[in-house]
Amino acid sequence: MKKSNFTEQQIFKILESQNQGKTVEQICREQGISNGTFYRWKSKYSGMEASEIKRIKELEQENSKLKRLYAEAMLDNAALKDVLSKKW
Repeated sequence: MKKSNFTEQQIFKILESQNQGKTVEQICREQGISNGTFYRWKSKYSGMEASEIKRIKELEQENSKLKRLYAEAMLDNAALKDVLSKKW
């Protein structure tokens, strides 16, 4: 997945600029983003504070780390079962 060029704080400020009276087209033109990107960010981050956005990002990173650990543990488990199932 491609990494975003914007941090969560920048995205939060871009979304807040709509509340200050700018149109979506103006914001997208100034920031160099598409309307789809703006609305995707709006659906994901609307109604949140900057601190909540940071916390969500931390939780997503922790979740991906735990998923990797689980996958490694399952591979080890499968290897051990394979070794134990063989007759000596």
